[in-house]
Amino acid sequence: MANVVNVLISLSFLRLLGFVLLVVSVMHTQNASSVVFQPPFLTATGPSVTAFLLYGSSNVTLNLRKVLPSNLTGSIGSPSCADGETQWTATKEQIGKAVMRVHLRLNRSLSLCSENGTNPDCCSRPLCVLETLQVSACVGGAPQASLLVQAVIHAQLLPSNAGSDNKTVIPNQVFQPLGSCPCDLTTGVCDVRCCCDKDCSSEDLKLFGSHCLPGPFGGQVSHTPEYQCSAQSSENSPDWFPFLCVNSPPENNPFLGFFYHGSTKASVLGPSFHPPVSPAVASASPYVQESPLIQLDGQFFVIPQVILGRCGSNTPVAFLRNFKVECVTLLHSCPTGFPLQTQSAELTSQVMDGQGGVVEVDVADEVVSDVGPFITKRITVPSEEKILVCENVTLSLDYKFYWKANGLTGIALTRTIGTIISNTSVELRTRYSAVFLNGNSMAEPVSGNPGYQVGRPVIAGIIDNDTASMQKTYINVWKPVHDGLCSSAEREAVLFGKNYTSGCLLPVVTNNRTQCNLLRETVFKLQEGLTAAAAYVAKRGNPDLFTMTDWLKISLVSLNSSDAAEDTSSECRAVPSHVHVQVWTLVTGFVGSIPQREISALQISYGLSTWSLDCGGGNGSLCEESQLLSITSSVTFIDIPYNTGLPKSRFQINFTEYDCDRNDVCWPELAFPFTRYYTGMIIHGNIL
Repeated sequence: MANVVNVLISLSFLRLLGFVLLVVSVMHTQNASSVVFQPPFLTATGPSVTAFLLYGSSNVTLNLRKVLPSNLTGSIGSPSCADGETQWTATKEQIGKAVMRVHLRLNRSLSLCSENGTNPDCCSRPLCVLETLQVSACVGGAPQASLLVQAVIHAQLLPSNAGSDNKTVIPNQVFQPLGSCPCDLTTGVCDVRCCCDKDCSSEDLKLFGSHCLPGPFGGQVSHTPEYQCSAQSSENSPDWFPFLCVNSPPENNPFLGFFYHGSTKASVLGPSFHPPVSPAVASASPYVQESPLIQLDGQFFVIPQVILGRCGSNTPVAFLRNFKVECVTLLHSCPTGFPLQTQSAELTSQVMDGQGGVVEVDVADEVVSDVGPFITKRITVPSEEKILVCENVTLSLDYKFYWKANGLTGIALTRTIGTIISNTSVELRTRYSAVFLNGNSMAEPVSGNPGYQVGRPVIAGIIDNDTASMQKTYINVWKPVHDGLCSSAEREAVLFGKNYTSGCLLPVVTNNRTQCNLLRETVFKLQEGLTAAAAYVAKRGNPDLFTMTDWLKISLVSLNSSDAAEDTSSECRAVPSHVHVQVWTLVTGFVGSIPQREISALQISYGLSTWSLDCGGGNGSLCEESQLLSITSSVTFIDIPYNTGLPKSRFQINFTEYDCDRNDVCWPELAFPFTRYYTGMIIHGNIL
């Protein structure tokens, strides 16, 4: 029994000793790993190689030596802080606080020795350098890390005639052919794939003989054009060739100027001095669609826009291109430059109108007190940070460009500014838009001319009883932002031809769950606000506000009070949580082969749902104080087929050769003269 106890004590002691040694080893490894090469092993195939040294101490020295692996084990000895003689030079460059770039360069020639060469530094064999280098990083005379470099470098094979640096003088190809071998670009050296190069030997041509450069550039040019009378051959020449052939001097080669792109007018010699020329004003040429707007100083007129998914602040504005974008910027401090900090002087720029004149941007400021809709997220920072107070931050820039024909008549800018106060970093969502309006300054944008264009807003109307005219408005759908709540959600107009589904979340307080009527009323008012009390919709994209025939009555499917079944303490029934807009469209004609689409009917209906508590187990005491109700909106466009006509009969489908629409004689009209629809045939003034 005593022996067993002694054995157990010995095992426990050995385990404790092993654990202590492991901890010491790990601590030593961690201290040593504070200096490390990245990567620790490299293969050099050229005269230079680069690695990085990460270190925690400032007194790091580098030592370079050549090492040989052991013949027995093949391993390399431990790193050493003693330098050895090598044909390499090690340099270091500080690129960070604790990062150093280590660069090794070979100090010898890599050219292959020739038979009668006198260069002692040349390579005697194709494999010029084959050795292993060790770079040691030492601190206080002790190695902390090492880098192994396996150098496998072959000699450079250079041509016997390396050619000169003289550039080939190419004559003016407008008046003189380039030559019989245009691809011969280097004097005294064989140009690869240039089979007409006289400097290429037969051995060189064997390497790329099957891949010669084609066409005139590769020298495949017929010196005698096929239309020359001297090119007539008895084998392949028509009998009319002597009458249509051309007698032309050989200097008029058909490939004259083949590689020349530009005017063929000869240059005119002039004096070497010229009087000073004042800088020209930007071009007054008229604008065309998609051409950039030019300022008076010749620079592009720019507005922040989204390019490849990112916002660019120096994007030119294209003529007649509308856009509306949002840009998100993370603010840790107050902005100081464009576009978040703007001055009226820099926004009031002068733009060329495209008709030889200039228009000036008219800036109007709009100050908002609530910047909440422009803030996407707040990011918490340490409490010792000072409060962020940024005044006069530019939140949106909305441009209106008024145009007529191929020019601009005016530019109006509405700048929205506000003050951001926060003790956290914020994500700021700024908005930029541009819309081109035709005509005078009071003109409203249209959605087509005359029919609707796909992607333009559907125009709704509210009748003004005093003026008997329509006031334009839009039917909207939900556009959720950041937190997805209906209180912060935006609304966007229904776009013609675009089916859409969106929604937001409405917090419902659980202690008021018995007030289902209040919940239904709140949800209905939110959904009703999307239509903006619109009662009419425009048939076409450019309706007349004083012509009632251009407008259609909106069909509204009213809620049935009988749908509200009995509510309970844990659920509310018949909640109008979904609003659906159905639009019927049809093609009424064509203008320049472009189909003109109109709206034939629009219906707004509501979908009812049941809201109930979700407590994860049915225990009402575990319910949260508020739960979320999903409110949705959707749009569906239904195309009515254009001029379908009566359906074809089985006879018309199976016997197309007897179809009356394709043949003068057809079976269905065989008995037509005996029907009451036949009114006779007039021959020489008589009815038969």
